Amino acid sequence: MADYKVTNPATGEVEAEFATLTDDQLRESLDRTAETFTTWSKSELSERANLLRRAADLYEERKDKLAEIITREMGKPIKQARSELDIVISIFNYYADHGAEFLKDEEITDAPDGRAFMQSEPFGVLLGIMPWNFPYYQVARFAAPNLMIGNTILLKHASQCPESAAAIEQIFHDAGFPENAYTNVYVSSQQIAEIVIPDPRVQGVSLTGSERAGTKVAATAGENLKKVVLELGGNDPLLVLDREILPQAVKGAVSGRMANAGQACNAAKRVIVLEEFYDEFMEQFRDSLGKIELRDPMSEDSFVGPMSSVSAAEDLHEQVQDTVKQGATLHMGGDYDERGGAWYQPTLLTDITPDMRAYGEELFGPVAMVYKVANEEEAVRLANDTQYGLSASVYSSDEDRAQRVGEQIQTGMVFVNQPPGTSAELPFGGVKRSGVGRELGPYGMAEFVNKRLVKIAG
Repeated sequence: MADYKVTNPATGEVEAEFATLTDDQLRESLDRTAETFTTWSKSELSERANLLRRAADLYEERKDKLAEIITREMGKPIKQARSELDIVISIFNYYADHGAEFLKDEEITDAPDGRAFMQSEPFGVLLGIMPWNFPYYQVARFAAPNLMIGNTILLKHASQCPESAAAIEQIFHDAGFPENAYTNVYVSSQQIAEIVIPDPRVQGVSLTGSERAGTKVAATAGENLKKVVLELGGNDPLLVLDREILPQAVKGAVSGRMANAGQACNAAKRVIVLEEFYDEFMEQFRDSLGKIELRDPMSEDSFVGPMSSVSAAEDLHEQVQDTVKQGATLHMGGDYDERGGAWYQPTLLTDITPDMRAYGEELFGPVAMVYKVANEEEAVRLANDTQYGLSASVYSSDEDRAQRVGEQIQTGMVFVNQPPGTSAELPFGGVKRSGVGRELGPYGMAEFVNKRLVKIAG
C-alpha cells in the first residue's frame, strides 16, 4: 500500500497513489541537491530573482488547476484554495523584488581599528517538512526566500498532498531553475530521521506541523547540530473588549475560526469576551455560525467543506465529546454522525474549565470555544494560560487600548481589530511551544544564511 495517496475527503475515494522512494533513490536525490548547491549558490542574485518572478507567473497561469488539486487532496473550499495561491504569488514576487536588498552587506559602523561588515551567504542544502493544511503557501514561504539566498532544497510534503507536491516541483522546473535546486521527495519520517538529517551536507531543517512532529525533528536535528525553524501548534486567543466593536468582532471570530474548516495553526481557537456584553456576543456569534452550511468544496459557495481526512474528524470529535462529558456546554454541532466521513459540523462550546481537554489541547477543526471573563486583566491572564504562543487578536473601538492589551499577551504576533492572517511582508512565527524562528518578511531571509563577519585592518 502506498504511503502517499490522494484521498478526496469529500467523497472518501482514493484518486491517486505515489510510490515512496527507496533509501538508495533518496540518497541519489540528496547527492544531486548537494551538487547543485555548488553552482546555484554562486549564481547572480538577478538571475535568482528573475526565476522567482517566472515561478510566480506560472502559479498565476495554473491557478485554477492548482486550486482544484488541493481541494481534492485536503478539502479546502475552491475559493479559499485560489486565495491561498494569491498569497503564494505575492511571496515569490516579494522576494524577487526585495531579496537582493535583504542580502546586502551590513556595515558595522563602530568597528575598532578599521572596517567591519557582515555578509549574508548561502547556507547549504536545506530540508523542508511541510503540512497538508496549506499545501502551496507553507512551501512558498520556506522555498522562495531560501532559493533567493542561493540555498538548495529537499522537500518532504505531507503524505496526503503528493499531487500538489509534484505540481510545485514542476513549476520550479518549468520556470527554469537548475535541476535539483528544488527537489520533491516522497519519503517516510524514518528515512528523514535516519538518512537526511544526519547527512553532513544538510545544514538546516524547517518544519511546519504538529508539536509532536516538531519535538522529534528538533531532537534529531539537535543530535546532529543542525539549525531548525519550527512552526508548530497554536491555541490562539481572540479578545473582545467592548460592545461597540461587537459586529466586527463577531465577523472576525467566524472567519478566523471557520476558514479552512478551522484547520490553521493561527486560527482564533479561544474567543474571550467581557461578561458585560457576553450574552449579546453569544447571540450574534451563534446566529452567524448557524448560517454556515457544509457544502461541496468544489462549489463557489462553499465556506466550510470537509476536514482533511476521516481520522482528523474522528480525533476532533473525540476531543469535543470528552470535553462535553466533563461538563462543557455544547450550543451547536458536535454531531459527527450527522454526515459522517471527513465532514464535521461547525461546533460551539462554552463553560470550558482548566481540567477539560479542550482547555489545553489544540482543537484543529471547526470548533469555536467562547470564554466569559470579568475584566481586561482576567482576559489577559486567560489568553496567556496556554503552552502555545503563536498569535492573538484583540478587538476594541479604542485602538490604543487594543494595542496595549495585545502587548501583554505572550505571543509571536498580535492583530488589532482583525482576525489572525498572513502576507508576504509580515514575519510569521511564535513563542513557547508554538515554535522557534520566523518566516516571511525580511526575517524570512535571516534564518538560513551564513552571517559572515569580514574585518579589515585600518
